[in-house]
Amino acid sequence: MLANISDFGAYRGRFAPSPSGPLHFGSLVAALGSYLDAKAHNGSWLVRIEDIDTPRVVSGSDTLILKTLENYGLYWDESVRYQSECLDHYQTVLNTLADANHVYACKCTRKEIKQHGGFYTGHCRALNLAFEQQALRLKQSNPSYQFNDLFKGTISVDSKFAEEDYIIKRRDGLFAYQLVVVLDDIAQQISHIVRGADLLFPTVRQISLYKLLGADVPQFGHLPLAVAEPGFKLSKQNYAAAIDMNNPQKTLLAGLNFLGYSPEKQLYNATVDDIINWAVSAWRREIVPANDEIQLIQNENSFTFRAL
Repeated sequence: MLANISDFGAYRGRFAPSPSGPLHFGSLVAALGSYLDAKAHNGSWLVRIEDIDTPRVVSGSDTLILKTLENYGLYWDESVRYQSECLDHYQTVLNTLADANHVYACKCTRKEIKQHGGFYTGHCRALNLAFEQQALRLKQSNPSYQFNDLFKGTISVDSKFAEEDYIIKRRDGLFAYQLVVVLDDIAQQISHIVRGADLLFPTVRQISLYKLLGADVPQFGHLPLAVAEPGFKLSKQNYAAAIDMNNPQKTLLAGLNFLGYSPEKQLYNATVDDIINWAVSAWRREIVPANDEIQLIQNENSFTFRAL
């Protein structure tokens, strides 16, 4: 049904921001880490704008994000993919899954699920509810419980999470992230996914979906999250400050320090392209901290970090 990564061969990485505001330091770390891992392995680096969650989209932020990446020397190799342009593809795959009896409608609310321990237990599986105006869940028939992370080694998850039937289309008619991220990565022939540790555990769900669709599973690597304080990650929803568009060198060097690197002294007066070229040549996965979180302490003229 879908192309396999092995049909194409080469390393293909990606950065997939949501256009809900400007890039902040945490999103720069994800962009930088994914870019460097791709280029250090002679690969391609793609950019995808994940604008599927339309209520969160901020007009013009996609253009700002792309301009910021260029200012930081992070240039993509192919045309930018927008999820909003792929709705027919998502629906076609969902229909195929439904025809194969892998999908069912669910009327349970988040409040009801929380009252039963926070995990969905398959209450609606056998009810045969109509799909209209209901959330659609994927039957978890072949769960994955662990995977090997490029930076963290073996990752194992709670069996309840791995076995949970999860939503692939929301009650409001929007496609869910867990479905579209896999379909996009297959369509773009992504072989390596380097991203933040906030997506560490959902990886097992995505691996199971790759297998259900008969597609090769990419290699996954999860970078530490930049947090303002433990458990409080930098994000657009939390009003994290936008990174400097006009003088990117300082923030770029801070991003490298965050990822475990010690840039040479002469780089502090270098161009953006020189910094990026040095970072590509210096990139080693084993140097990247295995922490899930690193606290960012940003002053007017400096960045400092504290491993958590």
